[in-house]
This record gives sequence, structure tokens and C-alpha cells, in this order.
Amino acid sequence: MYPPLDLRALHCFAVAAEAGTMTAAAARLHLSQSAVSLQVAALERRLDQQLLIRRRARTLLLTPAGRRLLPLARDLLAHAEEVQRAALAPHPGVAGPLTVGCFSTAAPFLLPPLLQSFEALHPRVALDFLEGPVPEIEAALRDGRCDLAIVDALELSPDVEATPLYRARAYALFAADDELAGRAAVTVEELAARDMVMFDLPPSRDYLESVFTSAGLRPRIRHRASSHELVRALVGRGRGFALLISRPVHDLTHEGLPLAAVPLAGEVPETVFALARLRDARPTRQAAAFARHCRERWPQEDPTGV
Repeated sequence: MYPPLDLRALHCFAVAAEAGTMTAAAARLHLSQSAVSLQVAALERRLDQQLLIRRRARTLLLTPAGRRLLPLARDLLAHAEEVQRAALAPHPGVAGPLTVGCFSTAAPFLLPPLLQSFEALHPRVALDFLEGPVPEIEAALRDGRCDLAIVDALELSPDVEATPLYRARAYALFAADDELAGRAAVTVEELAARDMVMFDLPPSRDYLESVFTSAGLRPRIRHRASSHELVRALVGRGRGFALLISRPVHDLTHEGLPLAAVPLAGEVPETVFALARLRDARPTRQAAAFARHCRERWPQEDPTGV
């Protein structure tokens, strides 16, 4: 059996790796630079591996061993903090920090009610969030800026584990005076012959394109926009139709122009929204509680109103 690692040394290593220099790490830890260097050197001797390369400009570079250790170190330190907090807490239960990521498109629809309902159940969790494109959310999972995240699971990296929450399918959006606005449904073939405003943010863009390619068609794209509301605004001005997934409760643009959402007819590909975390990271108690809350709140239903 291996002797236990020194958590102080592990903490110094993790902070040094994140800070990029021993000087910056020392400032964050309120220690001398030599003390941080000694702790990291002791950890390297303990593991018999070099973890950090000290370059001439005094910046630090992770070795392959250091890159492998860093996420494990963060995980171990987080759980050590959780154990300490649980031992010192006057009342049992779920407590501590939790940061949830969410991809930009769905964040306005999912995060506000989800944060509110979770905090009502677990008031001692210090809950925060970050939002952005899925690749940025994956990066945040890797570097420890968020504990878990709600993402479009169309394409995820191998080191990210996803638990499906719900499935959704695209709908067509038209200006209210469009000739197709009053239809009960429209076909992909009808849409392929019209100008389109493409919501150009991956991975949603890839899914929306697949609605056409799965039918052997290509969309006739007139405009591209990475903003959900800009897409809706352009549609409201008659610049083309759009395919979208998330749907507000009202069919108005920011300008107040009316829109019409119409379902797609026939077999249409679906996209899967999922709760993601690093595959090798053990969830904290508060992360596990949040995952349970998501599964109970959305048992494979589509919460976006689509």
C-alpha cells in the first residue's frame, strides 16, 4: 500500500500549474516562492516523476506526467475540502461550492429555473454557473472551472461522460406574415427551396444542417448568425426562415415583431441534451445532488418548449 500523499504539496503543485509561475503561485498561496518550490520538489521526489519544467523565463510547463496528475489532484483536493466541510458543519446535508456549466443557446431557458429550484432544496450549496459554446464548457470541465454541465451531446470529447437528460427536435421559425406561418407543419423539402437564416453556433449548427443532409438536401443559407436572438430578429424582418431548437414562451423578436413557430413534418433527426462531467472525475456530493435534481426535473422530456 502506498503511503498517503501530502495534500499541501499537491495543492502547491495544482496552484503552480494553474498560475504558470512559482512567483504567482506563491502570491496566491501566501507563501514564499522557495516554500512552494520545495513542496513541488518534494511531491516530484515522492512520485519519482518530474511534474513541472522550469523554463528560463521562469514560466512553468507541465510534463506529460504533470498533465495526467493535474485533474486527479484537483479532484482529490476538492474531495478533501468536502470531507473537512462535512466534518465541521453544524448540520448534515449537501453543502459547499458548485459551478454548473451550460451551453449558450439553452442557458437562458434552462439555468434560471434550474438554479432556483435546486437552491430551494439545497440552500447551503454555494451555486454558480458559467455559459458558453460546448468546446469552452468542455475546457472548463477539464480545468476545474465547473463541476458538471448541460450540453448538446452531438459531439463530445472521449474524456467527457454524458448522461442524457432529454431529446429535442428542430422547429421552423417564420415571420408572422409568411405564407407558411399558419401551417400545421412544413416539410424539409419545402424549406430547402427557401432562404435560410442559419444559427451558426456549433454544435447546434451541425445538428441543424443534419436536418437537411439526412434528407439528401442542402439548405439555401442567406445569413449566418451566432446569436439566437439575432437569428429571430432577422426572421422577423423577413430575411428568411430559421431552424431552432430552444423556443421562448413568446413568439416576438426584441423589436416586438411577431414570429410563427411551425413543427417539421415527417422523420426528423433529434438532438440529445445531456449532463456532462469529466469521465475520470469523481463527483462531489453537491454535484451528485444536482445531477439527481436534473434527472428528476426532466425525465427525458423536452423542457425548452419545443
